[in-house]
Amino acid sequence: MTVHVEREKHLVTLTIDREQKLNALDYPTIDALLAELDRIEADDTVRAVILTGAGARAFSAGADIPSLAASIAGGPERALREFVRRGHALTRRIEEFPKPVVVAVNGLAYGGGCELTEAAPLAVAAEHARFAKPEITLGFPPPFGGSQRLPRHVGRKRALEMILTGDPIDAGRAAELGIVNAVVPAAELLDAARDLAARITRHAPTAVAACLRAVTRGINLPIGEGLAVEAASFAAAVPTDGVRDGLRRFLDRSADR
Repeated sequence: MTVHVEREKHLVTLTIDREQKLNALDYPTIDALLAELDRIEADDTVRAVILTGAGARAFSAGADIPSLAASIAGGPERALREFVRRGHALTRRIEEFPKPVVVAVNGLAYGGGCELTEAAPLAVAAEHARFAKPEITLGFPPPFGGSQRLPRHVGRKRALEMILTGDPIDAGRAAELGIVNAVVPAAELLDAARDLAARITRHAPTAVAACLRAVTRGINLPIGEGLAVEAASFAAAVPTDGVRDGLRRFLDRSADR
């Protein structure tokens, strides 16, 4: 198996387990990640996901180049079908997942590894982590959504500097740009990811899902349409136990003062 699954109470950790290949994303690995996310979504007892890589060298060095080369040799349609659409499916799945996904970047996040980080709603990085968009050195633009998500995250000029040069940035710079939420010592990385997940999952799952949905769907819309998404997410939450319990706790505390 190229994806290791570990369950601890309400948290599942998915580890890309191709350490000797710097956790490169070959087709079976992408398919395995998609299958695990399907299972996690269907399991109401799972509240959050951590996605990381095996070892200390790489979260993921990006696409598996031999797989990519074979697809490209078959022409544009085959490359789009086998490579691009598969990568788009994974990054969209992570981006739109109804439970929080925290990427724990334990080393290199190049190419597809960087794109997974961009797609995730939350990310923490080890101090030695590095991020890069090296696709230009292979002659093509980022194919897993990186040409679209990175400019939305960091702005057009800063994104184009990474995309057009292929030069890596360190974890501190990634935090400054908003690619990751925090940078921690490598030994503390998974604990930091678990802590972030726990600070989220203490809240009602319906509320968490509504917040994720409102932000993910609304972020690229005009403000008027985004406010409509927000209103719909609020309305869907109103009849839930999460709202009833949250209001009751607040009113009980107020009465005790």
